[in-house]
This record gives sequence, structure tokens and C-alpha cells, in this order.
Amino acid sequence: MEPHLIERLTTEASGDGIQQFVVGAVVQHDGRVLLLQRPEDDFMGGIWELPSGKVELGETLDQALVREVKEEAGLDVTAVREYLGSFDYQSGSGKKSRQFNFAVDVASADPVQLQEHDAYTWTALTEEPPVTDTVRQVLAAYQAL
Repeated sequence: MEPHLIERLTTEASGDGIQQFVVGAVVQHDGRVLLLQRPEDDFMGGIWELPSGKVELGETLDQALVREVKEEAGLDVTAVREYLGSFDYQSGSGKKSRQFNFAVDVASADPVQLQEHDAYTWTALTEEPPVTDTVRQVLAAYQAL
């Protein structure tokens, strides 16, 4: 991942008053993408989302991406390939957040080991994925690569 891109993205977000950085990963295997279902009792419970999570203090976006995919799905990221855009939202704690989304490669797509979600699915991009409009836009950017 290009260090100048990461620096530009984080600088712009800070300038926009973003309080919390989040990363999301499009993990692809055999023409399908990995989606995780949030626990019902969690913020935005029950929705399907990309493997994603907060950037911790001292982490770069790509470091957080590798950690989050491992934590949420048990998969090892071997490459962060393409930046797919971002979207802003208000977190459950009320912070102005920006999710930066990237296409990643993983060493192996099996086994998915969930730590923080209730379910996972591999969804074909030819189907209408059960995700929010913002995640649908990220998947459309991925398809356009």
C-alpha cells in the first residue's frame, strides 16, 4: 500500500473533523466476497458488513486492516491491494467516523473463524448483497477494478 495515499487519507479525514478512523476489507474468494453479520444486541445489530474495525492509536490504516481481518475472521492478509473509497457515519458512541475500504488478498479463505459476529457468508457479486447502501457502493467500486 502506498504510504503517501495513507497519509493523504488520514490528513484529509482529520481536516474534515473525523474523530474515529475505521478500516474495512473486501476479501474475495472464487468470485465471492466475505460478509459478516453483526450480533443482534450490538450497534446496528443484524446487518451484514465487511470485515472492519477501529484503527487503534499508533496504527496505520494498513496495519489496522491486517489486524481486523485476523481478529474478525481469523484470516491472514497477504496484501492490501486497492483503495475502494470511504464513507462517514456516526458511531454507536457518537463519534464522527470514517471507514476507509480496501481490497485485500488472504493466504487462505478457510477456515473463517468468527470472534465478534454471529454468522458469515461468501456472497457472489452478481447477487444483490444484503448490505447497507454504503457497503453496496464499496462493492461496486471493487467490481469496477
